[in-house]
Amino acid sequence: MLILPAQESLSAHPAFQAGITPGPKGVQTMSRMVRVGLVQHDCTEEYRRNLAESEQGIRQAAAAGANLVLLPELHTSTYFCQTEDASRFDQAEAVPGPTTQHLAAIASELGVVIVASVFERRAAGLYHNTAVVLERDGSVAGCYRKMHIPDDPGYYEKFYFAPGDQGFVPVATSVGVLGVLVCWDQWYPEAARLMALAGAEILLYPTAIGWDPGDPAAERERQLDSWITIQRAHSIANGLPLAACNRHGHEPDLQGHTDGIEFWGSSFLTGPQGEMLAQAPAGSPAVIVADVDLGRTEAVRRIWPFLRDRRIDAYQGLTRRYAK
Repeated sequence: MLILPAQESLSAHPAFQAGITPGPKGVQTMSRMVRVGLVQHDCTEEYRRNLAESEQGIRQAAAAGANLVLLPELHTSTYFCQTEDASRFDQAEAVPGPTTQHLAAIASELGVVIVASVFERRAAGLYHNTAVVLERDGSVAGCYRKMHIPDDPGYYEKFYFAPGDQGFVPVATSVGVLGVLVCWDQWYPEAARLMALAGAEILLYPTAIGWDPGDPAAERERQLDSWITIQRAHSIANGLPLAACNRHGHEPDLQGHTDGIEFWGSSFLTGPQGEMLAQAPAGSPAVIVADVDLGRTEAVRRIWPFLRDRRIDAYQGLTRRYAK
């Protein structure tokens, strides 16, 4: 399923044709258009099948004109962190390694930038949940190692992953400066802010998140709404477009302790005022593609100058675990 945004693409706007971004209160800035594709698919225990699903989605997005493609978190395997199983470390790979080399060839062939998620083996006994940015010539432009590591029922990531040690550093690419974060990072405004302060032009979140199948409908709705709302808030607070790419489908707990996870899909793209540009359905595979104008950040921040008005002299308490 290929989903294009329901609204008219910004590239068709007369002002864009003139190279100008229409902004709030008549502010006009130069357009910098990127067509972003998100590949939402389910995942199984079959590595080659999962990688083929990712590749098919990349090709579909590129055929629709995407020059930046985002894949879900840990997209070449099931979400194995539902349980603690030391044999799963055998799935980890180096960067560069088999997955990045395969996707690098596709990036070079299609001339697209790809953000992929891998279970990285950095050294014996040292593993990370890592997002790798592949440039359109197939080279590794950079990577981000997940900083916030959950340890909750069904999400035992601390067993597998060491926290990232590179900080919140964007990756410069031919399509723009990418503020890449991973899943659990998406709940932390500090992470998005630090990426913005370091010059990120778009926030990208490969994700694996879902419901407990036993959750009632009202609780499911609250969780999904919270997930979308917090990320739209990051977009608004920083004046940046944002993309979140999730997997979908039910994955069982192989040890039988829980009913597994129903991943809720719903991958989406927002503009720098949090406006929804495109969204995938909850329960099926989809490739969504939308135009994102990086030039609108300048227009939005001139009218909503949140960075200017920050009280950096009064935020020392943010480095404390709790203020009381």
